[in-house]
Amino acid sequence: MARAPLLQLSDISLTFGGNPVFDGLSLTVQPGDRLALVGRNGSGKSTLMKVMAGLVEPDRGARVVPQGVTVGYMEQDPDLSGYATLGDYAASGLPEDHAWRLSVVAEGLKFRPEAPVATASGGERRRAALAKLLAEAPELMLLDEPTNHLDIQAIEWLEAELRDTRAAFVLISHDRAFLKALSRATLWIDRGEVRRREAGFDGFEDWREEVWAAEDEARHKLDRKIKAEARWAVEGISARRKRNMGRVRALQALREERRSQIRRQGTAALELEAGATSGRKVIEAEHLAKAFGDKVIVRDLSLRVLRGDRVAFVGPNGVGKTTLLKMLTGEVEPNSGKVTLGTKLEIAVFDQTRAALDADASLWENLTGDPLLKVSGATDQVLVRGQNRHVVAYLKDFLFDEAQARAPVRSLSGGEKARLLLAKLMAKPANLLILDEPTNDLDVETLDLLQDILDGFDGTVLLVSHDRDFIDRVATMTVALEGEGRATVYPGGWSDYAAQRPVQESVAKTAPSEPKLKPDVKSVAPAPRPAASGLTFTERKRFDDLPALIARLEAEIAKLTEFLAQPDLFTAEPVKFRKASEGLAERQAALAAAEEEWLALAERA
Repeated sequence: MARAPLLQLSDISLTFGGNPVFDGLSLTVQPGDRLALVGRNGSGKSTLMKVMAGLVEPDRGARVVPQGVTVGYMEQDPDLSGYATLGDYAASGLPEDHAWRLSVVAEGLKFRPEAPVATASGGERRRAALAKLLAEAPELMLLDEPTNHLDIQAIEWLEAELRDTRAAFVLISHDRAFLKALSRATLWIDRGEVRRREAGFDGFEDWREEVWAAEDEARHKLDRKIKAEARWAVEGISARRKRNMGRVRALQALREERRSQIRRQGTAALELEAGATSGRKVIEAEHLAKAFGDKVIVRDLSLRVLRGDRVAFVGPNGVGKTTLLKMLTGEVEPNSGKVTLGTKLEIAVFDQTRAALDADASLWENLTGDPLLKVSGATDQVLVRGQNRHVVAYLKDFLFDEAQARAPVRSLSGGEKARLLLAKLMAKPANLLILDEPTNDLDVETLDLLQDILDGFDGTVLLVSHDRDFIDRVATMTVALEGEGRATVYPGGWSDYAAQRPVQESVAKTAPSEPKLKPDVKSVAPAPRPAASGLTFTERKRFDDLPALIARLEAEIAKLTEFLAQPDLFTAEPVKFRKASEGLAERQAALAAAEEEWLALAERA
């Protein structure tokens, strides 16, 4: 028998500021759905998710959630007012028998419950909201950019958690690898319409292009029909009194239909111009060491970056990737060692804090007020790669309209702020780009375009990102910061690093007393890839993921066992005892199954 939907939206219409966001929108979320919600920045993804969560009331239409179904929502900017610590917020409203889940989730997300709300960063606040949602374990989870501000290790933990959940979920994310791994169906918002495809995000771009090609063909046919009918209206009947007025009215209707069609938003006109050609050697770092008190950022790192290299820096949050970038460009002094910069360097920086943007100033003022972009004697012009451009025309290249040009930067979404920062960055010639978390908040189309631009860039790129797909597409070399000052250089992108890492780690474990090689790119050769096996690509991925799943199940079993060990729990809290016992039995069974699956795959491998 078919199960009732978890959530149903019917004929939803919503208008903000006189502009319709949705009109006549309907969709259904079924039990077991794993939906990727995709669309351009500003298309209404977050607004739709808030309608689904019941936080935004539509102008017309109905939202139906069956009685007893729980819906949880993780928003991008949670309101933590009234809570002293992040843990207080995450635990609020949480049933006592779910408290053990919060500690497990906090460990997986590297979330600090004791951190004061007053000093918490935006990333810490979002991790608290995500931890709260996962601990609540609703039947339907609505996740708005859950991977933003998570490092790759936490993203992989979250990916495993969502892969094994029984709950349905809807995901908004710019992280291609995350969406491909988890989604089974795709919701695409485009100009107020939501289309559903019963397949995951992998293949979305091909589907989108097919839809747009069909639209273009239909629009072309309509244009030809209007042109033919207009010719008839002027030339077809000499006697105006005999003109077929019905046909004239039909022509008017065709023109109205054409006017009502909403044109697709174009892509941002990203363009990079390399400055003067730098010297062949861009950066030479020798035996770098840096520490802040007891926290060691790096010890004895040697690295050579040549013109044209694309170097990605990866590692957990807080390990010191941004500090290392600043050392390599001379902004921060190492405790020991030295950095030599090459000749004729012109450096442009995209920083993750968006510090180059004045939040209280308008977009117009942020461009015209930049000394490097200012045109002498003009208040409406900016200097773009040596040419004068009107500020509004240049902003339109990055998909901002004239009304937004006078709005304060603080009114922009995260993706729009990233586009504005790219506009400033790309107006100046440069031959060394420093990109610190450029992928946060950008939509998939803009990420594609940025990748294409970097592919054709003649200069050198230093990149910090937690987007595995983006690193794979861009990087020619990966520097992994692994904590306690360890830094190792690997040829290639994220997948190359992931393939080589187990070999390196196994060598380190078998010979702990041998001196560690300096991570100098000059002496690094590609590590051998795992030998071919009888596993398919999917089975190999599962084989690689199972150890993390087994470790997580073991941690949850330990927490539940500790919880059930309370002497008076059975008599004082029989319901909690029953639920915890059921959860323990479920996880023990899952652990046994996972271990058997791993052994079977290991034999075949």
